[in-house]
Amino acid sequence: MTAETVLTNARIVLADEIVEGSLVLRDGFIAGIDAGTGRTDEDMGGDYIIPGLVELHTDHLEGHYAPRPKVRWNPIAAVLAHDAQVATAGITTVLDALRVGMDEDADLTSDDIRKLADAIEDSVAQDRLRADHFLHLRCEVSAPDCLQAFANFDGDERVKLASLMDHAPGQRQFVNLETYAYYYQRKLKLTDRDFKLFCDKRMSESAKNSGPNRVAISAACNERGIVLASHDDATSGHVDEAIEQGVRVAEFPTTQEAAKASKEAGLGVLMGAPNVMRGASHSGNVSARTLAADGLLDILSSDYIPFSLIQSAFFLGDVVEGISLPQAVAMVSKNPAEAIGLGDRGVIEPGRRADLVRVRVDDHVPVVRTVWRQGRRVA
Repeated sequence: MTAETVLTNARIVLADEIVEGSLVLRDGFIAGIDAGTGRTDEDMGGDYIIPGLVELHTDHLEGHYAPRPKVRWNPIAAVLAHDAQVATAGITTVLDALRVGMDEDADLTSDDIRKLADAIEDSVAQDRLRADHFLHLRCEVSAPDCLQAFANFDGDERVKLASLMDHAPGQRQFVNLETYAYYYQRKLKLTDRDFKLFCDKRMSESAKNSGPNRVAISAACNERGIVLASHDDATSGHVDEAIEQGVRVAEFPTTQEAAKASKEAGLGVLMGAPNVMRGASHSGNVSARTLAADGLLDILSSDYIPFSLIQSAFFLGDVVEGISLPQAVAMVSKNPAEAIGLGDRGVIEPGRRADLVRVRVDDHVPVVRTVWRQGRRVA
């Protein structure tokens, strides 16, 4: 039996324009776009209809599983809580970022991470989830156990993306040691002497492990068809290394130089939506708004605040000259979907999945009113 819904009286955000009219959904897919009045089914009251958002890098799940030091929540309950929050923020496809490679101060273990992955995959199999969930492995290549932890995901077909990252001080995200001290010394409550020892150890581990681990993980991902991202590139040399290793996404480049080199090389440049909303990086690195104004921004990620993704899409067109709402929406839907090879979603056009979000804007803040995944209402 054919299941059909018609959403009428909507402002429909297409790939390159906004049209007023109706949207026909049939059997989980978009069947047609009608600019005329047509039949009345579900009246959208003039609200926007945009494609369901596609999130490539959210660190949000781990906080539900370990909400306090040494506290562990039921992993399935943690996944459900996370899923509800991303779905009601308009995210219909999410790559849950999971840590691979632990520092000695980490509260989680590699076994915890595998438990979370199992909970995600079991919940997908049991149809518990509102959004479509895949995995993103955040590979801390400086960590001694990085390759061992990566091996926990051998043969896991839900892994769509792996990022190569190194958070050792004095480079990439933390070139400025004062910023590193503010972030880690305060967090770990270290004396100046202990903090110096902490930094020395991190830099030593990076020098020993980062190069070999990058080579090994990039080779494995290229063989398995997992998209590679390079995290926090700061120089054109970092970008050259990423290209050599088969990287396709530049995650959070920290400088204009690295973003420009990545863009010129054909990499998708991804920045944080919180950076857009705040007007600056929390680490003092390049502003996402600056990159957007210079044509160097392709993809936005909610990073640590799920709602920031839809908020930034409606905000960016207001604050950056030359960026239209369809262009901004593409940064949170079409562009990330294409970056990881999901060509069946991310755009409102016939034949694509009916992953959609109904949005009203009040006082410059988008209000998510309804979310559909494959034509089924999930929020």
